[in-house]
Amino acid sequence: MMGKPEIVTFGCRLNTYESEVIRSHAEAAGLSDVIIVNTCAVTAEATRQARQNIRRMKREKPQADIIVTGCAAQVNPSEFAAMDEVSRILGNTEKLHAQSYRGLTLERTKRVQVNDIFSVNETAGHMIKGFGERARAFVQIQNGCNHRCTFCIIPYGRGNSRSVGVGEVINQIKTLVGEGYHEVVLTGVDITSYGEDLPSQPSLGQLVQKILSLVPDLKRLRISSIDSIEVDEPLYDAIIGDTRLMPHLHLSLQSGSNMILKRMKRRHLREQAIEFCQRIKSARPDTVFGADIIAGFPTETEDMFLDSLSLVKNCDLTWLHVFPYSARGGTPAAKMPQVEKAIRKERAARLRLLGETQIQKLYAASDGKQANIVVERAGADVITGHSEQFIPVKIDSMHIEKSVKAGDILTITLNNTGSALMNGSISA
Repeated sequence: MMGKPEIVTFGCRLNTYESEVIRSHAEAAGLSDVIIVNTCAVTAEATRQARQNIRRMKREKPQADIIVTGCAAQVNPSEFAAMDEVSRILGNTEKLHAQSYRGLTLERTKRVQVNDIFSVNETAGHMIKGFGERARAFVQIQNGCNHRCTFCIIPYGRGNSRSVGVGEVINQIKTLVGEGYHEVVLTGVDITSYGEDLPSQPSLGQLVQKILSLVPDLKRLRISSIDSIEVDEPLYDAIIGDTRLMPHLHLSLQSGSNMILKRMKRRHLREQAIEFCQRIKSARPDTVFGADIIAGFPTETEDMFLDSLSLVKNCDLTWLHVFPYSARGGTPAAKMPQVEKAIRKERAARLRLLGETQIQKLYAASDGKQANIVVERAGADVITGHSEQFIPVKIDSMHIEKSVKAGDILTITLNNTGSALMNGSISA
């Protein structure tokens, strides 16, 4: 019996969303014994891991055809075309088109289908009515990026910024809520640039306010990584004024050194990041921040790195995504004087250690407090999920009398045990 297509996803939340679009198209086309690999190009290591996994998957399932797509395939299709294991390469635009999968056999299809990403001038609102066992749904509101940070290859994989219309976004969220989803995550490549290309130029803040107003049955809304310098007053007002917008913001900060930020061609200063976090915290004290930080960017000195360490404390950052700098060919940063790899690795380890300390600080402050979690897995023995602040929680399911399924919201009391997950007990 032929199996359904297998989707393997690397990288960001947007890729996770797009993999569900791919899955729906591939299943509708009746593809079987096919592995579709949705790659990431954010670092050279991400691309290397994709190639390594493709070779492994072909060894384990030699009969399967492997289709490679995603940012790494868009940026460097020849790298995957040179692999005997790969049957077909689709660009980031082509992967979202039903016709890329419908009525075609791999033998009759052009092996490499990758067009110029910068020729794409709109982003369709792809409707997904199910996310497997996932408890939360992702809604793509934007794609691409108009900025050219010196370390980043992503604009060459995603193209320029383009937004999904407000009406399409709201209709999709209404559909997802009707399907039983309680939590929705707005996602994209650079979502704080949302709306700049639309006729009325609605901002991200205006979109968020419309969602909260026009979809009253939506219980929880999250926004993915944002550029704090681009946050407008409507978004501030929504963050501060509506508890359905979760008190968890992930910030694209990258460094705490003004000199490094300048060399990265970032658009904010260290002081502006601190001011943003303090302003939000003063108005909504339960807010928890995450952040992307790069360790060992070219020319980074020890003192510059210490600025990143201190930024974690100054902004009270908790959920850190730490990346040792990885040079990407074709980016300006790759031509700058490089920091030794061992130093990059060591600095990344120090950042992660500080991040763990920050997590335990949050857990200690949350001990004994009430929270609501969205259930992600409801096993026979343990239930797991995340709180409003994105704290991972596990609950002994033997103490729960009612039947619980993925997607349910449970009110619990948080208990700190010093482990990676907080424990939860059902609140009376």
